Amino acid sequence: MSSMKESLFKAALILYLLLVGALPLLAQNHFPSDRWYQGKIYCTDGQIYSGRVKYDLDHNLVQLQTETISTFTAFTVSHFEIQNETDKKLRSFYSIPYSENGDNETSVFFEILTEGDDIALLCREYIATHYRNEGTKGVIGMNPSNGLKTSTGYRLAFKYYFFKDTEVQRYSLKKKDLFTMLPGYDDEISLFMRKNRLDHDKRGDLIRITAYYNELQN
Repeated sequence: MSSMKESLFKAALILYLLLVGALPLLAQNHFPSDRWYQGKIYCTDGQIYSGRVKYDLDHNLVQLQTETISTFTAFTVSHFEIQNETDKKLRSFYSIPYSENGDNETSVFFEILTEGDDIALLCREYIATHYRNEGTKGVIGMNPSNGLKTSTGYRLAFKYYFFKDTEVQRYSLKKKDLFTMLPGYDDEISLFMRKNRLDHDKRGDLIRITAYYNELQN
């Protein structure tokens, strides 16, 4: 009888882990890069294409859906625009030479979040993987000291950059580096952040802070 209980318990545990692992995979279809948008692609040769647009920032590609599907690289595209279906806001992505690891520069797509005469805030979204440890206390045949089960989940994440001094500079999301990226107005920016309860590492807050800095520059 105990052997049957053990088998049933193990089967239930395996089913649970499979379901937990499958749910994040199903959720991937809901990320922004999985959708088609109404948009335009502006090529370096002067051609402009309109239609349904889908982007792949991992590989720096953008696709156009008309009668067929055409694929463009960041080398052949100066920028592209897409319109969100929900709020109708226009999102713009520009191809800019950049080296992530200090190697040779290559053309990379960056989304423009806000820009002024001197500084622009850019970002690149990506799908981050995170891990959750499942405790094994009471699981038959498992060693409590090292028998942890790991299930994966996915979330939308962002890397932020500033375009300044004619180059793209990665922002570390550390508060002290924000003032390095936006020099000359430390007191004004600190007061603006306190009054509006803004954080140095949140997307919407960074947009407001950078826009305010550009106003100070004028």
